[in-house]
Amino acid sequence: MSFHDQLRLETDEARQHLVTAPIIVDCLAGRVSREAYVAFLTQAYHHVRHTAPLLMSLGGRLPERQGWMRKAVAEYIEEEIGHEEWILNDIRAAGGDAEAVRAGRPDLPAEVMVAYAYDLISRRNPAAFFGMVFVLEGTSVALALTAADRIQAALGLPDAAFSYLRSHGTLDQAHTQHLASLLERMEPEDQADVVHAARVFFKLYGDVFRALPGEGGSCD
Repeated sequence: MSFHDQLRLETDEARQHLVTAPIIVDCLAGRVSREAYVAFLTQAYHHVRHTAPLLMSLGGRLPERQGWMRKAVAEYIEEEIGHEEWILNDIRAAGGDAEAVRAGRPDLPAEVMVAYAYDLISRRNPAAFFGMVFVLEGTSVALALTAADRIQAALGLPDAAFSYLRSHGTLDQAHTQHLASLLERMEPEDQADVVHAARVFFKLYGDVFRALPGEGGSCD
């Protein structure tokens, strides 16, 4: 069994906290409001804008024994820069106030998730950050494209309001194989830290969805 498959098995219970969030269940059933979708995009903006800075910090903090990961980190940075602007464009297309979102603060669950990611990199094991990558990309592959279709059908929003969900649903399918290869090369102690971090991120990311308002929502 590959480590990526093992990781999926060992984190399945934690994953349930995310995928059973009421707003995700409602979303996939086509019960969604525009306000809830914009609320989701707002919290997505506040964590996605940290992706490139987190990866930059990660690349600088890898010890020599993990130095082989730097090329993969550089590739991730190149691919992730600017994705937060896609989200702001989606917010505009959905009738939200993108500049207010840019100037605003995240809700507490998103703020805590980002803070934990920085803590992993600066104070714990930088490689454990790939537990977050596993959670976000795996969730995107599983839900993003379906969610975009259900939300658009329910709300009648233009294609321009779904660039983040649709692009990430497609991009992250390609990223999954790349991540699996990287995880396979890690030392066992780093793999164990990735498992722990993934469990935590399933809890934290699930909390982001569980804090979204009202009946109906969206999923990434």
